[in-house]
Amino acid sequence: MKLDDGGWVPIVELLTALDEHGRKLARTELDEIVASSDKQRFAISADGTAIRANQGHSVHVELGLSPIAPPAVLFHGTVERFLPAIRREGLVKGERHHVHLSDSRALALLVGRRRGDPLVLEVDARRMSEAGFEFFCTENRVWLTDRVPPEYLTFGATTG
Repeated sequence: MKLDDGGWVPIVELLTALDEHGRKLARTELDEIVASSDKQRFAISADGTAIRANQGHSVHVELGLSPIAPPAVLFHGTVERFLPAIRREGLVKGERHHVHLSDSRALALLVGRRRGDPLVLEVDARRMSEAGFEFFCTENRVWLTDRVPPEYLTFGATTG
């Protein structure tokens, strides 16, 4: 399947491809998955014909987001094994297009828990914004930025 410039794929194509790979899914089931996802990772187009991920693409897509002032503090969920690199380099986007942050400590814990015993880092987003860093907010309230240098991070022992 090929995504358009905005990351959209026709739902008919998605359902056909799933069926061809032995993963039959009805449109009503897809709608339920999108609607009930705790992280609201996917969006259906206004006309109901296409679907895309709200963020986290590994290929270039234009999400159509405009820079926006962030809350004073944002959060990032991680695990202890990544702390040495984060202390050295900060948060980097790696293969993604942006670093993903949350305005909720609880959501950051949930994200960190995917990889083990979670830790939550605080990001001084206000100070970053004042220094010229841009932030974007997706439909599902994931905050995006290009990177977070270590001097904007608080490495408290917030665990889940």
